[in-house]
Amino acid sequence: MKLRWLIPVAVLLPLRLSASDTAVGARVATVTINPRDVTILHLRPEFESTIRMPEEITSVILGSPGEFKAEHNEGEPEDVYVKPIVKEAAQSNLLIATKSGQHVTLELVSEGSSATNPTQPVDFLIEYRATRSFLISGDPESLAIRSAPTNELARGVSGGTSGLRSAPLSSLDEVFKLQESVNAPKWTKWEDKQIETSIGDMRQFSNQTMISYSILNSSNEPIEIVPPQIQITGRKATKKKRKEGKGIISDQLEIRDYRLSTTRLEPGERADGVVVFDRPNFKESTEKLFLQIAQADQVDRPILIHLPFTPPISGNGN
Repeated sequence: MKLRWLIPVAVLLPLRLSASDTAVGARVATVTINPRDVTILHLRPEFESTIRMPEEITSVILGSPGEFKAEHNEGEPEDVYVKPIVKEAAQSNLLIATKSGQHVTLELVSEGSSATNPTQPVDFLIEYRATRSFLISGDPESLAIRSAPTNELARGVSGGTSGLRSAPLSSLDEVFKLQESVNAPKWTKWEDKQIETSIGDMRQFSNQTMISYSILNSSNEPIEIVPPQIQITGRKATKKKRKEGKGIISDQLEIRDYRLSTTRLEPGERADGVVVFDRPNFKESTEKLFLQIAQADQVDRPILIHLPFTPPISGNGN
């Protein structure tokens, strides 16, 4: 009598995860570079997104470094990694420039970790192409593209406006445009002052430094502001001045160029500016660098905003 052994065989079937099985919808898209467009990038806390450019990246400017983080390193010269660093809903902008002078502007949007019914999936990878092509994606609503603000820069730029849109933007104009597009700057209030201030990005170009800023008239009266100044304080006085009773002096650094959207501010109105100045190659430990902002009727009582001596961003000026 023959015995037959029954051996159970387990059949392994691959499991396919649908989009509904995952907590976060992920999207990948390809976008054509257009400096006049703003790309909306949907992010989520605890997730990191990648922005890939077609060539080496030279500078990355983040509008709100307190709410988002943007990383770029020499080992991966074409990639930028972006993620929210706060759990609350947040919004900011990001400007990326490449070696050949191309630049893209993105609007970073995070619904926050408390969103019970997220309306947008996360953009895990956005790849930019230099050639003209349409958006490539399986989902027609995968990425929202809208036109960038068409405000002319002529308010703070010397010369006429003819050919302004077709001409490539300088580094100063790019930073100025970015500062203007910041929707909600973090304002700093000053005691006994009618204005509030907000500092944007600070960048170094060789031996020159560029800084962007905004001014808000928080009073009920119109005010007028004067062009910015850069001050370095804490320098030791000469023997002659020491005899006069002054041991520490301050000097004004040379302003190379600046942009200022307006000098007259009505109640609640805002002005945006960028200033470029020659920074010393070194300083003593007691010396400090300040951005000086003053009202026209209070030039003897300016606001002094302390600046880091070494800018956090390095770039190649045009």
